[in-house]
Amino acid sequence: QVHVVESGGGLGQPGGSLRLSCAASGFTTDYYAIGWFRQAPGKEREGVSCISASDGNTWYADSVKGRFTVSRDNARHTAYLQMNSLKPEDTAVYYCATDYNGQCGSRWFLPDRYDYWGQGTQVTVSS
Repeated sequence: QVHVVESGGGLGQPGGSLRLSCAASGFTTDYYAIGWFRQAPGKEREGVSCISASDGNTWYADSVKGRFTVSRDNARHTAYLQMNSLKPEDTAVYYCATDYNGQCGSRWFLPDRYDYWGQGTQVTVSS
């Protein structure tokens, strides 16, 4: 059975850091691109970042570029989102998702292309 589970959310301080994890089980993630999305109350789900399977190419939304870093450890079937210099507007439920296509590409931010989704983890940035 396929499972994708996010963890690492919580309360972060403005200017602080949090690290999210995305662990997959029930399938081999080596060939999947991993996308990170977030959804704030009353807003649409938006793409945050994506990391491709084979070459590890990464993509970021302009709003997080230079602050967030996506990585993956295929041996552990886990992807990470390191979030630095947090801002209150980063507050949202964060989701990870897998794309069998393997490559993020220029349309990485479209939710419909992803196959498996986690249940989400809440990130709140507040002092």
